[in-house]
Amino acid sequence: MSQKPSAIIFGGLNTCSRALAALLVPPEGERLVSHLRIVDRFSVYPPTTYLGAEFPKVLAQPDVEYRQANLTVPSAVASAFDPPSGKAPYSYVFDLTGETNHDRSEVIAIKLTFTVARIIGLEAARRKVNAYVRLQQPVYETSDKGPHDEKEDVKPVRPLDVWWHETLRMLASIDDLPLVILRIGFVYGPYVEFGLCNLSSSFFSDDMGLTFLIDPLVITVASIYGYMNKPMKTPWGPGKDGVNTVHIDDVSGGLWACAEWMASLGRQQAILIAGEKIYFHNDKSKVKDIEGTCIPDAQPIAPVFNLVDDSEMTMAKGGSMITEFFGTTFEFYSFFENALAKLKLDDVVEEINEHHVGTWTEMLQTSNPPIGQTPLDAYMDQWALSRRKLSYSNNKIKKVIGYKLIRPQFTHDALREVVDKWKAEGSWPALEGR
Repeated sequence: MSQKPSAIIFGGLNTCSRALAALLVPPEGERLVSHLRIVDRFSVYPPTTYLGAEFPKVLAQPDVEYRQANLTVPSAVASAFDPPSGKAPYSYVFDLTGETNHDRSEVIAIKLTFTVARIIGLEAARRKVNAYVRLQQPVYETSDKGPHDEKEDVKPVRPLDVWWHETLRMLASIDDLPLVILRIGFVYGPYVEFGLCNLSSSFFSDDMGLTFLIDPLVITVASIYGYMNKPMKTPWGPGKDGVNTVHIDDVSGGLWACAEWMASLGRQQAILIAGEKIYFHNDKSKVKDIEGTCIPDAQPIAPVFNLVDDSEMTMAKGGSMITEFFGTTFEFYSFFENALAKLKLDDVVEEINEHHVGTWTEMLQTSNPPIGQTPLDAYMDQWALSRRKLSYSNNKIKKVIGYKLIRPQFTHDALREVVDKWKAEGSWPALEGR
């Protein structure tokens, strides 16, 4: 039997690393790797970010290590690559780093997204790893004509997103780095409490608003509307824009499949089979002073794969499914109501949060037993009320890598699993009759 690879995960403890770790070294079942190290800036003992009920069980196993480190320091990254005594060097690197808080400054976005990935990528190339898989969160907006394949030049949305994109160009330009880029849709699933890009198509009840995304924020707020017996309304009719989703199990499965695929081929052959040009979408005056950026005219090439489910989710479809699950309805604002809401956006946001946060607090207090602390929040800002469009084709990863979706459809059963696991860990209110 061939030796199993060893793996190291950088970043993502507050996004997708926990689920990936559970796939690589499940507490029950066969392991995919011989040794796993997870490296991020957070503490886990005591936790300084949400971990979920099952991740501590993953960490408690032998040959699984968590290391808290400042990934902006090259020596800390280099040290993280040194395997434990008697263990083989790390052969698979999963890069899940990157700033996800949209209100951070551009300087912070550069430091925590671009610079961190560059430090890791350069060290990985020096160590001659077999696979380096970069997870690209849904930082793009696609046109109305979709779904879009990997050859199409999709555009990053915000300054934060531009540096996520610039990071791909930089990594693709590192000689000898066996890079694979996995671009995902909006993530949902058990213990997923982050919302990178609130897949936002503002929803309003008769007197308030809500963004649509199959993420914890929307699931939480949709439950509030069900609790109040009020409909959700959106100004973004007719709601046909794509807002593609992907289950956290498939994010993990896709990352592993990409690593195995790259390790079996090597960089040059992988580029020949699946390489795509990564175009410039930054400000020329900004990149010239940042070490490691490509010149604007450069078109670095790397294997790129989209990963979304087969739900072909739209705002209207998703809104109807979620509201139905919580016993309410999904409706559209009239043109007049929509225009009025936009004119009074600041007032609308303030009123939204008064209703949402107040009602959520009531639900937590009336829970049996009452919940004093939860990672789930009902607060929404203006970014959460903006419109998002993301429509990817997933044909390439199916055909080239042979990946088979674990959770091909978003269903009420998937929602129920999410809510039930939050209830079991005491993060979600247990209300009579709900």
